[in-house]
Amino acid sequence: MADSPPRIVRPISPHLQIYRPLFTMVMSIVHRITGMALYFGTVLLVWWLLAAASSPNAYTTFANVAGSWIGRLVLLGFTWALIHHALGGVRHLIWDTIHGFGPKERVLLAKATLAGSIALTIIVWAIGLAVKS
Repeated sequence: MADSPPRIVRPISPHLQIYRPLFTMVMSIVHRITGMALYFGTVLLVWWLLAAASSPNAYTTFANVAGSWIGRLVLLGFTWALIHHALGGVRHLIWDTIHGFGPKERVLLAKATLAGSIALTIIVWAIGLAVKS
């Protein structure tokens, strides 16, 4: 025991306070968050289906909640999360083909995912509001 080598001092593993947040890192975190949000959004989808299948009063209750400003905001967020997560899946599919791993390509795909999800959400809501009117 007395002849054992001296203990090697190793660096402590860095944490989020040390890392500089990169755009691709933030988009990876957002992809995970939207995946979790889709679980809660599915509860809304089930509520809508159950309300439509059960009675006119149940559907009216759902329509009143979903039609309120906070309900529409939640549905807008659910729509964006669904589209963003789907486009993130396309990004991962591109990576599965062993493409888009360069630094510029990774950032381009992340920006395209964000821009595409925002644009498609606006388009879906514009079409939905136009059909409703």
